[in-house]
Amino acid sequence: MPLIDANGIRLHYRIDGPEDGRPLLLSNSLASNLHMWDPQIADLTAAGLRVIRYDSRGHGGSDAPEGPYSIEMLAEDAVALLDGLGVVRADFCGLSKGGMVGQMLGVRHANRVSKLILADTGAYMPTKEMWDGRIKTVEKGGMEAVADATLERWFTPASHQSRPGDLEKVREMILGTPPQGFIGCCRAIQAMDQRGSIGAITTPTLVLVGAEDPATTPDHAKEIHGLIKGSSYVEIPAAAHFANFEQPELFTKAMLEFLGA
Repeated sequence: MPLIDANGIRLHYRIDGPEDGRPLLLSNSLASNLHMWDPQIADLTAAGLRVIRYDSRGHGGSDAPEGPYSIEMLAEDAVALLDGLGVVRADFCGLSKGGMVGQMLGVRHANRVSKLILADTGAYMPTKEMWDGRIKTVEKGGMEAVADATLERWFTPASHQSRPGDLEKVREMILGTPPQGFIGCCRAIQAMDQRGSIGAITTPTLVLVGAEDPATTPDHAKEIHGLIKGSSYVEIPAAAHFANFEQPELFTKAMLEFLGA
């Protein structure tokens, strides 16, 4: 399991694709890990991309120090990973929390990002009480206590009926998330408000969203699209929050068209 020292912690990462390929960094959602991108890897590497994915601080095989964390901290983790791998500039795609990290990178580290894909994410996620509730639930009952409700938000009812195997894979990611890492990242999202800053992003940006996403809705995505001048916007039909997993072909096609790969 490759680990790298980055911003004071160890991050678990994986690289697929040609060594001389164009670097693409993928950043995971809250309560998942780098395997959430498995449906994309074959097509991305076939297009010649060198795909770098990692487990966010507090997730998967990466360190999960006590929080709270911040979106700024998570963005610095990503930059430190690129530094450690000797990657000067990369394309970036992040979903949900990963997309929040991407927004921060676009503001703070524009020189490190060639193109930016922000998927199923928001610039601001109310309410404070909602996040307090999720944190208390996990403190009391562990990740098992939020697994069912999380899967309900992440996939459409049709997928719940027709794809139990895929949902079980994602459930394992949720259950494998260290509770203190989940809580640390919840605090980061709870404290985040990037609506006043992302208008400064000049990096070419694609905003992607599942048309049926109840968590970070198309309205959240349209808000980001409206704030980032010149950004592109694509809705993925028949997809909820985990749009890349639920509609992998459409999601990856939108990615590759935007990247020109």
